[in-house]
Amino acid sequence: MYKDRINELISSAIDARRNSYSPYSHFCVGAALMTKSGKIYKGANAENSSYPIGICAERSAFAAALSDGEREFSAIAVVGGNERENNVLSDFCSPCGMCRQFIAEFCDGDFPIILAKSIDEYKIYTAAELLPFAFKLK
Repeated sequence: MYKDRINELISSAIDARRNSYSPYSHFCVGAALMTKSGKIYKGANAENSSYPIGICAERSAFAAALSDGEREFSAIAVVGGNERENNVLSDFCSPCGMCRQFIAEFCDGDFPIILAKSIDEYKIYTAAELLPFAFKLK
C-alpha cells in the first residue's frame, strides 16, 4: 500500500474519532476502512449504558461498508485514546478480540491493520498476526 493511502486512512480514522460517543469510558476510537476499489468508510465507537450493546469503531466502519454493498477490503486504520480533544495519542489502539474475529470473517490473514498515533507514527500488522487462530466456517 502506498504511503499517501496510508496517510489518508490514518487521517480519516482520526477524523472519525471526533464522532466517538464515549460518555462512560471517555476512550474515543476511530477507524477507517478502505475497500479494494479505494473507497473509505469511517466508523467511531458508540457506547451505551448497557455496556454489551455498544459498538466498536472497527465494526462500525465495516457495518457502514457492508450496508453499502461492499464485500472486498484492502486495509483498516485504527486510532484511539482517552481524550477526544487531544490529537496526540499516547499509545497504539489495537482492535479488541471481537473486532479481530469480525475482520477475519471478511478478510484474509494478510489483511493490513494499521495502528496509529499520528500520520507519522504507526505500525502495520496483518489480521493473522493479531488473530492467529481465527474461527472460520468457510
